[in-house]
Amino acid sequence: MEKHINIVAALQIGYSIFGIIIGLLVFTILYFVGDIANDNEAQYILAIVAKIIVVFVVLISLPGIIAGIGLFKRKEWARILTLIVSVLNLFSIPFGTAVGVYSIWTLVQPETMEQFK
Repeated sequence: MEKHINIVAALQIGYSIFGIIIGLLVFTILYFVGDIANDNEAQYILAIVAKIIVVFVVLISLPGIIAGIGLFKRKEWARILTLIVSVLNLFSIPFGTAVGVYSIWTLVQPETMEQFK
């Protein structure tokens, strides 16, 4: 089960970093669309929306990174945090669902729980 725990930790960190990259991509697109449109009002509004989106995405992704690091260190709080993050990932079809199902399956096994005590 140790191998599965390491895989879950890596998946949580990787999926969260992927979310941050997508958030930064959306930020870049929205931020510079106003420049292309040559409209000061649109540029101002899109810049605000882009900043809000990137802050939201980073705040959503940070728990997954923290949980993954904690799983590598075999912390009990990280197992619980990962279960919570995994339940939320289930709604992100298709990749989040796959990561969430695998993470939940791995972390509720009796052998896994023994390693975190």
